[in-house]
Order: sequence, then structure tokens, then C-alpha cells
Amino acid sequence: MDDTKNITMGYIYAIQAFFAWGILPIFWKLLSDVPAIEILAHRIFWSYIFLMILLFISKRKNVWNLLKQKKSRNSLIISSLLIGVNWGLFIYAVNTNQIVEASLGYYINPIVNVTLGMLILDEKLDKLKYIAVLIASIAVIYLTIDYGKFPWISILLACSFGLYGLTKKTAGIEAVPALAIETFLLAPFALGFIIYKVGTGSGALFTGTISTSIYLILTGIVTTLPLYWFAKGAQRIPLSALGFMQYIGPTLMLLIGVLLYDEPFRYEQITAFSLIWIALILYTTSIIRNTRKKTKLIKT
Repeated sequence: MDDTKNITMGYIYAIQAFFAWGILPIFWKLLSDVPAIEILAHRIFWSYIFLMILLFISKRKNVWNLLKQKKSRNSLIISSLLIGVNWGLFIYAVNTNQIVEASLGYYINPIVNVTLGMLILDEKLDKLKYIAVLIASIAVIYLTIDYGKFPWISILLACSFGLYGLTKKTAGIEAVPALAIETFLLAPFALGFIIYKVGTGSGALFTGTISTSIYLILTGIVTTLPLYWFAKGAQRIPLSALGFMQYIGPTLMLLIGVLLYDEPFRYEQITAFSLIWIALILYTTSIIRNTRKKTKLIKT
């Protein structure tokens, strides 16, 4: 696959991931009667099972060699902890009617990604991109101040996922093996908790409704596919590009929270929302310009 096709596929994977994450609150609401920590345990365990099946089908037998390499092992341990925190916190936010605050976290996250890209990966931003970052930062700060309290859910979601993206970018490990090992590292703890809940009769699996048990098992698929797409995209496109594309997810979350679940959405939030989309337009314009310049250079 040449560079142009590789980058194009990266954008396709990323868009799929962010759209799926954007509508994910609808799925978690189906499990609103189940404690967030229990949903997290099932999310980890069933993701692991689904990935093991995927690896078996694709006949990937050398995956576990990654744990023998110190650099890869350390990166995977860190990324597994980061994604575990992110998963659990998001479930908690959705099922405690804080989807709007969760969406704020994912609005902040692209700024975290862009900052990490510049500081650690030495990614360069042109004038339009700098202006876009500035406008988006102002919007996020404005939203944060408008809440009138420290948005700890938003900040933790943004930082945990930003660092997760950076770890993926620098590790250079293929998507499926990385996700498989991350869930493998967390699965023993998740399974232990599930067994405890089932054994004491306090768990939702097989003791609640049939639909609840099915939804708990499906957490593996709805979790794994977007993460797989994100990992494939992160390996192909700049971290700063991932940052601004990620506004797709929180925009959908915000709309779902306000329109579907009647969470408050005031004038101040509409103003900030508009600023963020202006920033996205500027950033997209910059990407189009740079693409045209590269195309002209190739033709000449």
C-alpha cells in the first residue's frame, strides 16, 4: 500500500471510530441499572474474548512475543491502565446523566492530542492550525468556566485518552495484537470481579433480564471495534489530525445528551460549540491546502 492510500485508510478508520464512540452513550444507557464498575468488568472481559477469537481466526500465533520485549511490554501495560480508566469513567458519566460533561472531555482531548503531538512528536502546525488550536482552546476554557466547578470527569477523560493515543503512536505495535494484550492484562481482574458478583448473586449477568445479559456480552464488540479502528488510524495519520477529527465523537455525544436524554444545553454552551466548529473548519482547510500542495509537487 503506497503512502497516499495508507493515509486515506487512516482517515477512514479514524472517522469510523469517532462516529461509533459518539453514539455509544445510547448503548450504555441500556445498562443504566447495572453499576458502572460491573459494566467495566464485563467490557474488559468480553473485549478480551472477542479479540482472542479474532486472533484465532487470523492465525496470529506470535502475539505474545510482544510481552517478551521490554519496550513493548511497558507500553502495553501503560496503555491498558489508561484505557481501563477511560472506559470506566465514561460509563459512569453516561449512567449518572453527565453525557454533556463527558462530551466536554472529548472536546478537550483533541487539544491534549495536538499539544502532545507538538511537544513530544515534534509535529509542525501551520498558521491556520495554530489559529484553530487557539480558538478551540478558548472554547474549551469558556465551557469549563461556564460549568462553575472543576470538571474532573472531563479532564480525566481527556488526559487518559490523549496519553493512550500517544502510547499507541509511539509503540508501533499492530492494532489487534496491542488491543488483545491490553485486555489480556486487565482480564484476570475483570473476571475475578464477575465471578464474585455472580457467586454472591449480586451480579447482573444471568440473574437479571435476558436482554441485560446479552447487552453485557455485547460490550466486547461495541468496545473492540471502535478501538481497533482508532488504533489503525493512529498508526497512519498525524496525532494532530486525530485531535481535530475527534470532535465528531463529542458532537454526537452532546446532541444525544441534549436531544435524546434532555440534559441542559444553555446559550453559553451553544456559543462554545460554535467556536469549536469554526476551529474544525480552519483545521480542515489547512489539511486541504497541504494536500493540494503535495499533489502539485508529485505531478511536477
